[in-house]
Amino acid sequence: MLSAFATLPTSVRVFEVGPRDGLQNEKVQIPTEQKIQFIQMLAEAGLPVVEASSFVSPRAIPQLSDAATVMTHLKRLTTVDYPVLVPNLKGMERALAAGVRSIAVFTAASESFTRHNINATIAESLANFRPVLELARQEDIPVRGYISTVFGCPYEGAVDPQRVLEVAQELLAAGVAELSLGDTIGVATPIQVVNVLELLLNAGLPVQQLGVHFHDTRGTALANVLAALQVGITTVDSSAGGLGGCPYAPGAAGNLATEDLLYMLHGMGIQTGVDLDKVVAATAYIAPFLGHAPASKYYQAAMAAAGNV
Repeated sequence: MLSAFATLPTSVRVFEVGPRDGLQNEKVQIPTEQKIQFIQMLAEAGLPVVEASSFVSPRAIPQLSDAATVMTHLKRLTTVDYPVLVPNLKGMERALAAGVRSIAVFTAASESFTRHNINATIAESLANFRPVLELARQEDIPVRGYISTVFGCPYEGAVDPQRVLEVAQELLAAGVAELSLGDTIGVATPIQVVNVLELLLNAGLPVQQLGVHFHDTRGTALANVLAALQVGITTVDSSAGGLGGCPYAPGAAGNLATEDLLYMLHGMGIQTGVDLDKVVAATAYIAPFLGHAPASKYYQAAMAAAGNV
């Protein structure tokens, strides 16, 4: 392998967020039965994690108002983790009642974004998580923490990396097992990614507890993934078909497409344990319900090659 890529990992854990972060930003309401089938197809493709839904207020995210039904009717594989997003203790209690055994909480590195998103300061959002984390400890449930606007904010612009570090340290100290560093509006570049990650790693944050979550708004998501891999990151978030974005970030395009990520990783000899063709099939299954073509470049090429254009 070329020396420029000598530090790449041999395997990457792909964290699928399409059913949650993808569908929550679609304008249409996907029928519950089709949502469940989509999740099951992604799980059967070999993805180790499929984020299934969100137990936020149905008024806030109506697209995921059927979270309890989805989780109680889902036929789960023992080899797959099916986390859900919870905003507070009430959401956590609803998730537990639906049989959820893995959760995620969310905050941001930007005060303005946090206020627009959840009508709270960063400190208040962290305080809201404490009873959730305590209940998770009692139930022996792992918790993931999302940090939005790590590389830029739609309201404030540039975000101080030191603030990212402070929020990350607070979440880990509170008992969060894994952090996902989000480029919510898709402004990051590879040098910026390396600078932020090296700041966190040099401060002592364990690399195995960090993941990255890039949006492809400006076409830099895959380049940013490659930069993250070169400094030791081995967990990457992506969304089948490139679905989703952020309903609170004006102009934010879709997430990094799982198909595009897999094509790059597999082409570089990096193992994922995921069947790319089966992910394409899952996207093809959900595509007719979206009202638009999925953004994934690999998916589009696969459909064209099959004559489905």
